[in-house]
Amino acid sequence: MTIAFIGTGNMNEAVMAGALAGGYDAADVVATARRDERISALKEKYGVEATNSNTEAVADADTVVLGVKPYQLDDILTEIGEHLTKDAVVVSLAVGRTLESMEAKLPEGVAVVRVMPNTPSMVGKGMHAVTPNEACTDEQLARAKSLLAASGDVVTVAEKDHDAVTAVSGSGPAYLFYIADAMVEAGVLLGLQRDVAHRLAVQTIVGAGAMLAESGDSPVQLREKVSSPGGTTIMALAELDRRAVRAAMVAAMQASHDRSASMN
Repeated sequence: MTIAFIGTGNMNEAVMAGALAGGYDAADVVATARRDERISALKEKYGVEATNSNTEAVADADTVVLGVKPYQLDDILTEIGEHLTKDAVVVSLAVGRTLESMEAKLPEGVAVVRVMPNTPSMVGKGMHAVTPNEACTDEQLARAKSLLAASGDVVTVAEKDHDAVTAVSGSGPAYLFYIADAMVEAGVLLGLQRDVAHRLAVQTIVGAGAMLAESGDSPVQLREKVSSPGGTTIMALAELDRRAVRAAMVAAMQASHDRSASMN
């Protein structure tokens, strides 16, 4: 299988790096970039073919991954449409671009998969929500999902749910970074050295995430296990509730959802 990565910004590079680390052959991968120095860097770092020609990149590709900005997408789709192979599946990482809007720029019958990724893909821990169009076969969808799975988890959702996905997992990493920063600042306020506070906060988040992923318990069950009656944790949680932190999180995610919906 030949894979073309059109545009190699952070997200597309993360998916490509994950694919290569997961066993895809560099000889079957071609990437595009605008600048000659970027093309040379991709060749040297990953051993893939690299070019500044999008049409050449897709000419023999079974899977085409679009990692360009949403405002660039129409021009890219128009450029590559007539050069796609008969069985190619186009996988778009562009935020807020509907299947219908992409189909309008491509020849009729082209398989398209819309993806909402997130930045932990850069460390192989991403979350990808995918939606195929009607032209996409089960085999083409499986091809796209297998590629994405090399850099994280993959779930299939209805297109109407993409804005909610954006609010939960697309924007989600920033919420945790925000909380981590607050934990570090609180640690410093309480007398810890900043590097120690940082280490404590980061490993706590990493460990808690692993427990969520591996224990089989719900967030409520895990929270209760660390909240002894009258103890330090339950007092902290009561203060968070008093300050309506839960309501603020819901409101923040609603704002993310609404902004995503306005971009469609």
